[in-house]
Amino acid sequence: MDGGYRWVLIGLIEIGTSIASSIITIAGKGRSALKIGIDNALGMAPDALMLRAKRTSLLANNVANADTPGFKARDIDFQSILNAQTKSGEVQRTHQNHLAVRQPSAQSDVMYRVPLMPSIDGNTVDTQLEQSAFAENSVHFLTTLRILNGRISGMLTAIKGE
Repeated sequence: MDGGYRWVLIGLIEIGTSIASSIITIAGKGRSALKIGIDNALGMAPDALMLRAKRTSLLANNVANADTPGFKARDIDFQSILNAQTKSGEVQRTHQNHLAVRQPSAQSDVMYRVPLMPSIDGNTVDTQLEQSAFAENSVHFLTTLRILNGRISGMLTAIKGE
């Protein structure tokens, strides 16, 4: 893989992560400041956006290390993590001695990819599979970003009374 392609991937990761963290920060500020149910208005889009950004980073890292001997490709199961994070009926602690409920995180749910065809040097990256997954994840990331943008625009319109 040529060096220019790697820099493009790194740039896309930085831009995507920056956009996702900015939107989540804005959404997070709104969640504590407004009492109109912003969690319901935004839905699972902020959580999905952060998971997509994390997955983008993992997939780009896999592609960048395609020629590294012994590198193990990693990925996350996006759907299962998102389902766990957005599950309704959260458990509440009723006493300070009760154990806190573990909140799932994308970092703890990173898994190693099982190679379709193992290489001699121990590297498990399948470049075509990783690039395909990266492209698919990018499309889903942009779609989630547009959904979140539409919801925020709708809330701003409602606040302004237009």
